[in-house]
Amino acid sequence: METGLQKLITSEEDDDEEMEMDVKEEDGGDDEDGEKHVDTSQMMAGVDGEMPTISNNNNRLQQHHQFQEQVGTPGGGGARRCRPMEEKERTKLRERQRRAITARILAGLRRHGNYNLRVRADINDVVAALAREAGWVVLPDGTTFPSKSQGPRLAGVNSAAVTSSSSQIVSPRTPACLKGVTSGYQSPGELNASNTKGVYLPSLSPYDLPSSARSQGSSIVGDGAGQTESHPLIGGSMDNVGNKQIVDIPLKLQERDFSSTAYIPVYVMLPLGVINMKCELVDPDGLLKQLRVLKSVSVDGIMVDCWWGIVEGHAPQEYNWNGYKRLFWMVCELKLKLQVVMSFHECGGNVGDDVCVPLPHWVAEIGRSNPDIFFTDREGRRNPECLSWGIDKERILRGRTAVEVYFDCMRSFRVEFDEYFKNGNISMIQVGLGPCGELRYPSCPVKHGWRYPGVGEFQCYDQYLLKSLRKAAEARGHSFWGRGPDNAGSYNSRPNDTGFFSDGGDYDGYYGRFFLNWYSRVLVNHGDRVLSLAKLAFDGTCIAAKLSGLHWWYKTASHAAELTAGFYNPCNRDGYSPIATMLKKHEATLSLACTELHMLDQHEDFQEALGDSEGLFWQVLNAAWDVCLPVSSENALACHDRISYNKILDNAKPLTDPDGRHLSSFTYLRLSPLLMERDNFMEFERFVKRMHGEAVVDQVYSTVE
Repeated sequence: METGLQKLITSEEDDDEEMEMDVKEEDGGDDEDGEKHVDTSQMMAGVDGEMPTISNNNNRLQQHHQFQEQVGTPGGGGARRCRPMEEKERTKLRERQRRAITARILAGLRRHGNYNLRVRADINDVVAALAREAGWVVLPDGTTFPSKSQGPRLAGVNSAAVTSSSSQIVSPRTPACLKGVTSGYQSPGELNASNTKGVYLPSLSPYDLPSSARSQGSSIVGDGAGQTESHPLIGGSMDNVGNKQIVDIPLKLQERDFSSTAYIPVYVMLPLGVINMKCELVDPDGLLKQLRVLKSVSVDGIMVDCWWGIVEGHAPQEYNWNGYKRLFWMVCELKLKLQVVMSFHECGGNVGDDVCVPLPHWVAEIGRSNPDIFFTDREGRRNPECLSWGIDKERILRGRTAVEVYFDCMRSFRVEFDEYFKNGNISMIQVGLGPCGELRYPSCPVKHGWRYPGVGEFQCYDQYLLKSLRKAAEARGHSFWGRGPDNAGSYNSRPNDTGFFSDGGDYDGYYGRFFLNWYSRVLVNHGDRVLSLAKLAFDGTCIAAKLSGLHWWYKTASHAAELTAGFYNPCNRDGYSPIATMLKKHEATLSLACTELHMLDQHEDFQEALGDSEGLFWQVLNAAWDVCLPVSSENALACHDRISYNKILDNAKPLTDPDGRHLSSFTYLRLSPLLMERDNFMEFERFVKRMHGEAVVDQVYSTVE
């Protein structure tokens, strides 16, 4: 890594020297202008840096005399030489090419590497981000040195913890332990003027430090030989590297006391690939150790995906449950509960998918001869992530309908694991109802080019759903309405760029209301059919359906991202009440993600998307509680910091609810080596205790090198 950085920096210095020469050759102006420029730059150096000393003034005076001698000497450096026009054009072309390459590098790092880089970042920011990821310390002035006290970190966290004074980085996930690097001396005024100099503090959060903590920041970061004072809200440690100091500051937040509150069970989602394609348990010994650690902190149980593509992968109605048998036995031996997801969708291609589990092979064979069994967009692109709801009652799956296929699989599971149901080891079955196991249309497929925050596209163009749409239009008396919208844009459109979703657009016209009513009714009817059979198969056990939190464009009138996903929820209509009523009919639990997504309100892209994850969460929660429907939840993003945990707790146990209502359970996504790291796991243990209504006592842990 050191050699690569050295080569990259050397190459960059050569390019900078070449560009500097080009700029000097192209600069105009007489000798007097050049002299003034030198004086001004030297003066600015004295202002921006430390107070100039006598030796510094002497050096500047000497440099000034040398410059005057060069200017006054005939044939000296002050004479401007002319260059051919072709050479100037080549220089401009090289600069444009270099900037284009830099732009592509930055775009790739931001998109795929999770680097928090400024929009106008240059190659220096790229080198600094890579160096920080490798464990180096990069100061705002470019000084770089290795640090023993700073271990390797995730990409994106470094640039948020150590920032330059010219940029301000806001991350949707704020770590519980914030580290910063400062120069040898900073005045209190400098600390107050820029929170990103040295120490990165989250902003716009109810758990922020008070202003008094920021005003006393100079007592935290100071000269290497100076004394430090303890702050009542901050406990931390310092490491000296030369005349620099590295500050390790865990925040002590002003928090709500959750002791003696309601007990909310906490489950942990297992990795997606815990069962392989041969239906074998992967690394049972390692998993057993992790489960024992979870049990030691009073986690109530685990959640696991039961993949349709694995258990019925090769032939219809031939099921293989071997891997799940061993897993369930292991979990129950530790006295942990089980929540099982009947996953009738494929895994792979979505955000967070690290394994690939396709639909059963025999289903894929049917799809090759009849691709209309899959959801289809306006351009005719098929999405094999799950089956279209148009075939719920069509006998095209080797003589069975789609809902019959789902029911047969669920019934086989119930028969195979009947003992676990009778003993109460399986506490809940979450029934997969669409892509990612959620009740929604696959309106935002990454494989088709969708990127956040695009509005997505309607998925109703397979022959079976189009047939249903035409039938509904004829019943309404307007057969020409039997088509999808032709002005709804594409996957990455913005609402106001379309005629359908823009303010006052067709979504609120006669045809738009008819189409959206039909589109959302298909979604509700699909959930109704599958859950009625799930309740029959799992009689006596809680069943659940999962809704996704499509929060972008929530602050617009049309709520475009929700409309394409099947939630008819514009600003003048509650689109979640019909879903809650349907779930209440089957006594099902509503499972909702995005409990902690309020942190994204600080993110630049999130603000541009006019999203409101917290507003969406409370709308869905109230729609469920209005019909006395139990609500469980899970985190949408990986979280290991106290601020995100506190937000989950606040939403799980609302302080102002007059009836004392709360979530029925919470599932943490997901079990990983990162969660099992010492600091992260201690924070998770603290979170579990507070979800259980236990009192917690904070301790200050010193970093052990």
